[in-house]
Amino acid sequence: MLDQTGDTTPKWITLLAGASAGLAVDTSLYPIDTIKSRLQSGKGFKAAGGFSNLYRGIKPVLIGSMPNSATFFITYETTKGYLHNYGALSHVVAASAGEVASCLVRVPYEVIKMRLQVKTINVRTIYAEIITREGYIGLYRGFTATVFRDVPFSALQYPIWELLKENHMNRNKRPATTAESAYYGSIAGGIAAFVTNPLDVAKTRVMIAKHNDPLASGKLVAALRAVHSETGIRGLFSGVVPRVIWISVGAAIFLGSYETALQLLTSK
Repeated sequence: MLDQTGDTTPKWITLLAGASAGLAVDTSLYPIDTIKSRLQSGKGFKAAGGFSNLYRGIKPVLIGSMPNSATFFITYETTKGYLHNYGALSHVVAASAGEVASCLVRVPYEVIKMRLQVKTINVRTIYAEIITREGYIGLYRGFTATVFRDVPFSALQYPIWELLKENHMNRNKRPATTAESAYYGSIAGGIAAFVTNPLDVAKTRVMIAKHNDPLASGKLVAALRAVHSETGIRGLFSGVVPRVIWISVGAAIFLGSYETALQLLTSK
């Protein structure tokens, strides 16, 4: 696989490194994700579960995390390699393509996960409820909202991360270490998380809306308007602190683990 420097990395290594990074971050920071989802639920943090059972809903994540992250990185690195002559634009396009591809894997388990986080119910019941009331298409409720959240997020995060690493190279005359790369990923993730938080709130409300709720239609703009009419700007930034913390730390773990795995797998 060709990257922007002309180096090649076998696709199986990219897949394995991406899968390992996804599992590492999703399992280690899951409780913060649960708190964020409950803050954004619309029915109140305490009513959604408060601080109890913070690992509720992790089973579908354990199943979907590795293929989701592997899909993202294989798409990201392949697209970046094809467009390596286009500078920062290649990072924006590659990250956007990676998110769209990974959403095909992630949205079904994300729908189940988020409903489990805010309800006292099991995976089998949630799954049966979705299929019975909405059909298999119900597993993709919020797909458009997720894409419209994640594409801007990654279009910010990855170019910032790549730019910070490039500036490091120019300043220090050496590539960033995995620890330094993780630190730069944390900065990039935190900035992107803050800017895109309103989109995340809207996506959460779409995914957990009851079947007869107008928000179940999946319209992102309608969800943004509904949240704003209920609680104003404050509502659009509900959960922003745990989201920024979760993604800043998560980006450090995710991108640091990815580059560490790449080094380990490509070392002679």
